Amino acid sequence: MFTVNNWQSKTAFFMALSVTSTVISPLIIASPAFAQTSFNDVQSNYWASQFIQELSKRNIIAGFPDGSFRPEEAVTRAQFAAMLNKAFNKSPQRQSIVFNDVATNYWAYNAIQQSYITGFLSGYPGNRFEPSQAIPRQQVLVSLANGLNYSASTNINQTLQYFNDAANISDYARSPIAAAVEKRLVVNYPNVKFLNPTTNATRAQVAAFIYQALVSSNQATAINSSYIVGLQTTPIPTQPTSATIPQGTIIPVKYEKAEKILVTKDEIAPLTLMTSQSIITQNGTVIIPAGSQVIGQLQPAQGGSQFVAQKLVLTSGQEYQISATSNVITKTETIKQGISTTAIIKDTVLGAAAAAAIAAVTGDKAIATEEVLGGAGIGGLIGLFFGKKSVDLIVIEPNTDLKLTINQDLPVVLR
Repeated sequence: MFTVNNWQSKTAFFMALSVTSTVISPLIIASPAFAQTSFNDVQSNYWASQFIQELSKRNIIAGFPDGSFRPEEAVTRAQFAAMLNKAFNKSPQRQSIVFNDVATNYWAYNAIQQSYITGFLSGYPGNRFEPSQAIPRQQVLVSLANGLNYSASTNINQTLQYFNDAANISDYARSPIAAAVEKRLVVNYPNVKFLNPTTNATRAQVAAFIYQALVSSNQATAINSSYIVGLQTTPIPTQPTSATIPQGTIIPVKYEKAEKILVTKDEIAPLTLMTSQSIITQNGTVIIPAGSQVIGQLQPAQGGSQFVAQKLVLTSGQEYQISATSNVITKTETIKQGISTTAIIKDTVLGAAAAAAIAAVTGDKAIATEEVLGGAGIGGLIGLFFGKKSVDLIVIEPNTDLKLTINQDLPVVLR
């Protein structure tokens, strides 16, 4: 196998892994350069200071004009919807709904609609959303667990027994909160054993919950906090669902039809190559399996010929547009009158123009019946070389000359 340690790249290999659900984007909304990350009422030793700072960097939460964050202030359902809209980019799960108490010109109208259609939040009977209502802690956790499609994998009651106030958890919230516990979304201050499910969530608490939700899907780095609820369970290893192959990576390829390709220096010829080795990460995950197709063309470049890749087709059938090129090949072979065409075409595939040139110079018109790259007819091209006594053709040994260098990062979905 061809590991990332063997990729002969000028750029060090960096895997941009993103473990997500099938509908959660690996990207987090970036913060503007001037985002406020410190607040006059959040000291460095405040229990949620790191959660607040990290979400501020991502522009998911923000402070107030006076430089404060107001960490103990309650969060309304509308405010929480706005935070969700910035934190997660999720595809719709259901049709939009008209909430009777949310006007179209309401400041959070779009965020509320997005939080509903993506499955994070729902309304109340009578098509009400109650945007100004302070949101309880259990509702925040239910929203995150449901929106991220988390479900409990162990006994729900046994999981919730961890909390001394488990009896206060509403029936509708028990299963989602158990799932949230398993995913380490729950942060309890000052006592991790008390969930306080019906208490209104503060800005600091919501920041901690959302950040842990990002951590759970590998969209953020874990923060070491003694207030994160973590049951002593054996973690289930997860496989990355996407990776990015960085610019500068070398992909080894081969061509099984012939040992040599001849083209003219001005020729464009379609060509399909095959990856000769699997491309894998250092932990053994296959990114590009051996035998995947690389579709492109040979084309003139700097007095020679160069393969330019256009599409990558994995053995699974997945297709990706790819920007990758070989080195420029300038080796030539001179074709003269009287030379045996049998020797020329042995284990060789010809470009249409190269075949026409050989036919014209040697006088062997039978070569027009040979298979050429792209299946182009060469009869009409022979006149271009009529009267020439010799012609120089570019000689390409595909199994050694055409290894490819990726010219820009290539994201790949792993299956």
